[in-house]
Amino acid sequence: MPANGNLPLKLQFGLINHEGRYLTAESFGFKVNASAPSLKKKQVWTLEQDSKDSHVVYLRSHLGRYLASDKDGKVSCEADSHISDCRFLIVAQSDGRWVLQSKPHLRFFGGSRDYLSCFAQFISDTELWAMHLALHPQANLRSVARKRYVRLSTEDGEVAVDMNIPWGVAALLTLVYLDGKYGLKTCDSRFLSNDGKLLTQSGRGTAYTLEFKVGKLAFKDCEGKYLSPMGPTGTLRSGRCSKPGKDELFDLEESHPQVVLTAANARYVSIRQGVSLAANQEDETDMETFQMEIEKESKKCTFRTSQGNYWALVAHGGIQSTATEVSADTMFSVEWLGHKVALKASNGKNMSALRRTVSEDELLSIKLINRPMLILRGQNGFICHHKNSNTLDASRSIYDIFTLQHSNGAYQIKGMTGQYWYVNSSLVVCSDGEVPEDFSIELLERGRLAIRGKNGKYLRGDPGGLLKGDGLTLNNSVLWEY
Repeated sequence: MPANGNLPLKLQFGLINHEGRYLTAESFGFKVNASAPSLKKKQVWTLEQDSKDSHVVYLRSHLGRYLASDKDGKVSCEADSHISDCRFLIVAQSDGRWVLQSKPHLRFFGGSRDYLSCFAQFISDTELWAMHLALHPQANLRSVARKRYVRLSTEDGEVAVDMNIPWGVAALLTLVYLDGKYGLKTCDSRFLSNDGKLLTQSGRGTAYTLEFKVGKLAFKDCEGKYLSPMGPTGTLRSGRCSKPGKDELFDLEESHPQVVLTAANARYVSIRQGVSLAANQEDETDMETFQMEIEKESKKCTFRTSQGNYWALVAHGGIQSTATEVSADTMFSVEWLGHKVALKASNGKNMSALRRTVSEDELLSIKLINRPMLILRGQNGFICHHKNSNTLDASRSIYDIFTLQHSNGAYQIKGMTGQYWYVNSSLVVCSDGEVPEDFSIELLERGRLAIRGKNGKYLRGDPGGLLKGDGLTLNNSVLWEY
């Protein structure tokens, strides 16, 4: 188990054939084709490894069924378990594309449109598939060999692999997809080049092919070499290896929200004075930063310190950062009240005063610090600027990166042009505001948040893809992966 308690993200992706079309699992009849021009729900596949043979993989569709091929090359996607015909090998090509080979029948999978088969004895363009990750592109990256996390080292002007726990905005990386390859973007919007330098523009040296080996990820550069941590600080750059070994392997892990909390006295909640929590600091350091880990079932959360300990309700009724494991006493309920929150401990009492009721003076402000670059994905796709208007499209297979600003408990969202989001009189979200408009952000579920406009309504993606500010209830249309 990694030091921050996270498991590696399940690898989800789309597969693009030689005609630029995505492999699709249709909802009706468990049929498969390669007809879709973009990556949406029906084009997402999850990679599962065989428990006995690490080279064998299974491809699970969005319906929970597995891709299979019989001895005659007929392809289906109806199996609901790991039967023999679902066993495939990934044969990586020099340009990063994949060839899928049936393990029991040793034939290659390919085709176009409705004409897919797994009967080819030799590899041609028809059998080549490009891989497009379908994960949320912001994550933490952990070196398998060093058991440390990647971070931006601003003082050295490099990316280092030296963190025990991925902490603060410096540990956040964004995977940028460009023409079948990926760039690694740091929190200050620079790209990692294969020589270890950080560049403001992407180019040949910042483009990497993703390869998988035993469930891990490797980044191959334009020279056929792989990224690896080098030297005592683990400077991340390409080494000499033309085949990935343990030093070149990484795990992608979810990035939990990290926050600072401000009390009514305008001071930050801190553990700088010891293990007890107190709102007594005027500046933000690691001692004032806490990681929110939201439990999937109860939606309650724990607060973790940079040393790895949890807040916990102790016998005399106070809160201390002494717990090393999650328990009932480390779980807190969060009540979102506009730009403020109330936190309740496991005994049902308000955290700040340990009473069952909470006054205005006892509310806290939560500031999300490790998403200065905001990428949002809803049930229908990513949020992007609309091509021909000032509105926002919430159903795209590609994403735009927005800037998240914070002031006095409220957030403002800015686009690449420097203009701001706002909700117009028709309750449509627009992106050409000259002055910032306040929104509230609610961290409601693990990996998903909701955004309220100043009218008190949630931002939602409507069935036509338009982003609107008229959501009245909490449902999937108003929840956004971030």
